[in-house]
Amino acid sequence: MLLISCNNNVQQPNTLTSQEEKDGWKILFNGKDLTGWHSYLQKQPGKAWQVEDGAIYLNKNDKSVYEDFADLTSDDEFENFDLKLEFKTDTCANSGVMFYVHESPEYKNSWETGPEMQIDDVVCGPDHLSKMNRMGTLYDLYPVDSEYVGPSGHWYQYEIKADHGHLQLFEDGNKVVDATMWNDHWQELINAVKFKDMPNFGTFRKGHIAFQGTENGKIWFRNIKIKQL
Repeated sequence: MLLISCNNNVQQPNTLTSQEEKDGWKILFNGKDLTGWHSYLQKQPGKAWQVEDGAIYLNKNDKSVYEDFADLTSDDEFENFDLKLEFKTDTCANSGVMFYVHESPEYKNSWETGPEMQIDDVVCGPDHLSKMNRMGTLYDLYPVDSEYVGPSGHWYQYEIKADHGHLQLFEDGNKVVDATMWNDHWQELINAVKFKDMPNFGTFRKGHIAFQGTENGKIWFRNIKIKQL
């Protein structure tokens, strides 16, 4: 006789367990609409940012103008935090999760101010071939030697933990970057790459979370939660 077990305790997407609530976690996406989010330097989310099946979905096409897919930015700012989220891409998607984003007309793009944990489909190049730009890197600053995610079309988890300058990045629970921000070495890394020409990049100690409007491909985000440290 075949016995089928039904687990009614499986956590629904975009919700917190009672323990997570006790531990201070907060949901940043309610799974229904884009309350709490806007596009960078705009009052509302660009129209390419939509909600589909309980996930934030970037519905960008060849006719989309920049205002439609400008980076989706949290209304709130965060200082010391633990951020977790899940993402899914289609083939060749290129995006990223930025943090400590400073929103000001002085900066045209969010990535001119806040560092980025890279999202880049592992089967497409050329970025994924570079240890500095592949999936999970702190883009252009800290490389990764291994990727703990697979092909597009599946959900994966990122975690960004920033605590008084101690920065840790995780892919599906595996630590890929462990760094110290705002010291001399941090500034040396910035001065060695394109960010040297972006005044104040990587210097802000409080800021927004932002999702990059993909250069190509499509991307989905869900289960976005944060805990202040």
